[in-house]
Amino acid sequence: MAAQREWIEKDYYKTLGVSSTATDKELTRAYRKLAKQFHPDANPASEDKFKEISAAYDVLGDATKRKEYDEVRRLGASGFPGGFGGPGGGGFGGAGGPGAGTFRVEDLGDLGDLFGGLGGGFGGRRSRQAGPRRGADIEAELHLSFEDAVRGVTTSVNMAGEARCGTCHGNGAAPGTSPTTCPTCHGTGSLQDNQGLFSLSRVCPQCSGRGTIIETPCPTCKGSGIQRRTRSVKVRIPAGVEDGQRIRVKGRGAPGRANGPSGDLYVVVHVDSHRLFGRRGKNLTLTLPVTFAEAALGTTITVPTLDEPVTLRIPAGTSSGQTFRVKGRGVPSAGRRGSGDLMVTVEVVVPKKLTDEQRAAVEELARVSEAAPRDHLSDHLEATP
Repeated sequence: MAAQREWIEKDYYKTLGVSSTATDKELTRAYRKLAKQFHPDANPASEDKFKEISAAYDVLGDATKRKEYDEVRRLGASGFPGGFGGPGGGGFGGAGGPGAGTFRVEDLGDLGDLFGGLGGGFGGRRSRQAGPRRGADIEAELHLSFEDAVRGVTTSVNMAGEARCGTCHGNGAAPGTSPTTCPTCHGTGSLQDNQGLFSLSRVCPQCSGRGTIIETPCPTCKGSGIQRRTRSVKVRIPAGVEDGQRIRVKGRGAPGRANGPSGDLYVVVHVDSHRLFGRRGKNLTLTLPVTFAEAALGTTITVPTLDEPVTLRIPAGTSSGQTFRVKGRGVPSAGRRGSGDLMVTVEVVVPKKLTDEQRAAVEELARVSEAAPRDHLSDHLEATP
């Protein structure tokens, strides 16, 4: 179980303000609301809160991670104390289960780090925060034209915030120098204390878990490897992206601390409307105005698409509101296979003003018409007692 060592003591559901039974949509809605409220660009003092929110959603927003998190929390609640193979403890080789009487620290995955090493207390805050730490996930918004969203596009997102130092490229050492391997932990960032059945790990006190020592800090970032600046991130938007969809760009979020990996960037796409076309999933929609004569007698009309125009045959007797399908002219997908269609809905336009000649023609049509289309309503009313 790839559990994070802080999972057992941090209630991510509480951090996002949702219940443990919250749906994916409820989690996403809660995260977006909090991320907007506590984003460092809007309130620099809320950076730590924003990171907590991002860390919580990074776990709960992933179905696999969420399942592991819930299991770790369940095992932790039943296993501390008495969960380490004690009677009725369950979860870690408890009595009557497989492996009864046997306990292995590695069964806990990263939870072994909860002990924090000798002399540091059990899970002390200093030991948890030291060492390499993953950067926070961040969110950015991108506005796209209707055509770019349908076809896909590669563009850039400009963001102001933390980034890897441009002078030292994130290693924290001054130009011309390099970090040296820590002589105490030999680059591992941790020290092992063997205690019989237990092998406990603690953060190296000399390098604070980095595994390296910076003798000459970078003058720009003061050895942190991070500086605040505006950066541009290239984002590839796939064809067919929908309004409100989140695109994940792995490793382009906030930089990690102490040589930790960067977080991820989530780009929220906003799609502009189109003057002619609408959209329903993979299909494009179009309202086609026709005259009464065209609908009654039938006609052939040139219809626009996002590519070249196509010819559409309107059969005689077409009613207003009737929809015709033009295959393969909707939202494209890889290799054109599986592309959506263009749904053309006919709208019979009734002129508000008629010329004398037009009025005479319509009156003649009304005279020679055999029956009004509402005659069946009259018959029904007469038959009703």
